[in-house]
Order: sequence, then C-alpha cells, then structure tokens
Amino acid sequence: MKILHTADWHIGRTLHGRKRYAEFAAFLDWLAEVIHQQNVEVLLMAGDVFDNGTPSNKAQELYFGFLRKLIRSSCRQAVIIGGNHDSPTFLNAPKAVLELLNVHVIGAMSDNPNDEIVVLKNFHNEPSAIVCAVPYLRDKDIRSVEAGETVEDKNRKLVDGIKKHYAEVCERAEKMRSEILNTAIGTANEATIPIIAMGHLFTQGGKCVEGDGVRELYVGSLAYVGEDAFPTCIDYLALGHLHVPQCVGKSVHYRYSGSPIPMGYGEVGQEKQVILLEFNGKTPIIETLPVPCFQSLEKIAGSAEGIQSRIQQLIKADTAVWLDIEYTDSAPPGNLKERIFEWTKETKLEVLRVRNRRTFDHTLSGQDETESLDDLDSGEVFNRCLHAHELSPEQCAVVLQCYSELMQAVHEKDVNAL
Repeated sequence: MKILHTADWHIGRTLHGRKRYAEFAAFLDWLAEVIHQQNVEVLLMAGDVFDNGTPSNKAQELYFGFLRKLIRSSCRQAVIIGGNHDSPTFLNAPKAVLELLNVHVIGAMSDNPNDEIVVLKNFHNEPSAIVCAVPYLRDKDIRSVEAGETVEDKNRKLVDGIKKHYAEVCERAEKMRSEILNTAIGTANEATIPIIAMGHLFTQGGKCVEGDGVRELYVGSLAYVGEDAFPTCIDYLALGHLHVPQCVGKSVHYRYSGSPIPMGYGEVGQEKQVILLEFNGKTPIIETLPVPCFQSLEKIAGSAEGIQSRIQQLIKADTAVWLDIEYTDSAPPGNLKERIFEWTKETKLEVLRVRNRRTFDHTLSGQDETESLDDLDSGEVFNRCLHAHELSPEQCAVVLQCYSELMQAVHEKDVNAL
C-alpha cells in the first residue's frame, strides 16, 4: 500500500498582503500528478488545510477541486485532520458527503476515540492499515482549569492530556486490529496491519523559523511533547504543524512533512517535500519527494549600494522574484524606498516589503515615517513594546508566557461555531 503524507497547505495565506492563489493551485496540480504517477492509494493530510477559519471562496474552490481530482485517481482514500489554523466546524461541515467519497475528515477531537480511527482497505476491500487520525488538540479539549495553578501546572496538564488522548485512541486501534484478525481468513496477522497515527502539534526539539506563523505561538511556552508521548504500537506517525521537514527525536518513523511552499521569508532556501510511504507489513519504506518552487522569494539585506547591486543581478537573470528588502547601513537611508521601486519598475521583480534596520528595535512612535504596521508581524510589535518598557529578563519571561497564551486562545477560537 502506497501512502502520501503531507501537511500545512495553509491555502489562502498571503505574504505581506500579496495573494498566493497561483502558488497553491500549482502545488495542488503537482500533488495530483504525483499521486497519479506514483499510484498512491492513500493521502494523509496532517492539518492546516486553510490558513484561517473563514477561508475565501477561492481557497475553498482550490480545496474541493483538488478532492474532486483525488477521487478520480488511484487514491481511493484520504484522511484529513484539522490543524490549529482550521475551523473544526467548517472543516467538518461536508464530512458526511466526503465520507461517501472515502475522504475522511476529522476536524476536532471527539468524545468517542473510535471517531478518530479510520480503517484503510486494499484493492480487495480487505483491512490493510489502521489510522489514528488525531486532530489538533485544543487547550479546552484536554485540560481542566483550576484556581491558583502555575504555568508549570498548566503545561504539565497539557502534555498529560495529549499523552492520555493518544493512549486512548491507540488502545482502541489495537483492539480493533485484534477484532479484525480474529475474523480474518488465511495468513493475516498483526504484522500485516500497521497502525499509523496522525497529529498536529509541537514536539520537543522541533525546528521552526522566523515568519512561519508557528514560532510566535510558542514564545515563552514549555508545552512541548516528547517522543515518549506516543504509544509504541505506532508504526508511523504523520505530523503537521512545523513547517521544516524533520523527524521527532531519533525516530525516523515519526515525521513532519513540512509545508509545501514557503510561508515566509524565513523558509526561503528550504527544500520542501512530501513523504511517500510504502507498507509491506508494519515497517514502512520511506521516500521523500521534493516539491518544486512555484514562486521565487528572496530577502536582500545590506547597504543601498549592496541592495542595488543584487537587484541588478536579478534583473539580468530575468527571473520573477518577490523581494523582502532590509536596509542595514548606519547612514540615513534617504528616499531609499522610492529608489528601490524605481530600480524594479517594469521588471519581473516585485517588492513586497522594505524595512530599515535602524528602526527595527524601536517602538512605533514615528522614528521611521515610511514604516507601518503592515511591515511588521505581531511578534515584532510585541517585542518592541517589551524593549520600550525596559522589563527585566524575569518580567519578560512572565509577559511572554501570557502573550503566548493569548495568541494560542486567538488561534484556537472557532469563529464558525455556534
């Protein structure tokens, strides 16, 4: 059985205000072609289908258009879990219809662990694998709040809640496998039916980068789960949430596929990938397939002369590139932004942002009249506020923890729920 693991599409995400639908469409077309060429039988999508809980009509069109191609291909089944950016109720709304097409959607944690288990079947309609499709576990789902609890208490309860939920779902999966084998005819045994788990979470030692939309959620937070949080019965763990492709700890069978396109300039230069698994028994053969670059991005930092020189090189290369430019010289920049736009006028270069490093660590009090909130992300604004108030390291740690909790609460709110 061939299985493809992907995650973190973030359909609808913009980059400094620039819409990226062409990139998402190109990726989904490429993915459909890979599924066809590789004769993939099962697709695992490990969360963050969309970039927010109220995706645009265009984002929805791309998603459902891809699923339509999927059911006409060699891929007979798909399992899609909700991520922290997804609205559980929105993702679950077409659940009953999609199940008729063998597309299984689990948008949020269920009170019944059986609801998060999907039995995959082969061409002979025989059970060939069991998927523990655990979606993003929200704070309110797995932790009870008590008066007077400390930050450490909260983080411990979060980790314990995640461990407990995976234990319950995997226990049900093992029981289900035993029931299947008890009724099987012939040589079927435990080794012929692997258990695959899915998840959308942050594990200890996980790598993230600036501007990926993930790192900001975990500033000051300790709530990371370790490799030991997952039951040993799991033969492969398909994870989403971190955009850098990576393994969990020392386990090559516990993996993040990463995002298929760079979500920010911090991801430029990464080789994006999807993961192809082939099961012949319980041990998967793992192959990573590189995702093509659908839109070139480049960050230029330096003096005015250095910036101009690099721009001229890109113009000569005749490449369509989206630029993030940062002026780092100590001399006043003058009308640098106007000059940059003049240099790139009527070229294939598009300037998405120009920043002056001299004002980067200052507060938003007007030191740079050309800078606006559109040039900054929420983390940069918050860090400037901390710098302006000259807090001690101990105070910063407490405030950053509060900031992380607020950011988490904002992202976890399901705006479509009644």
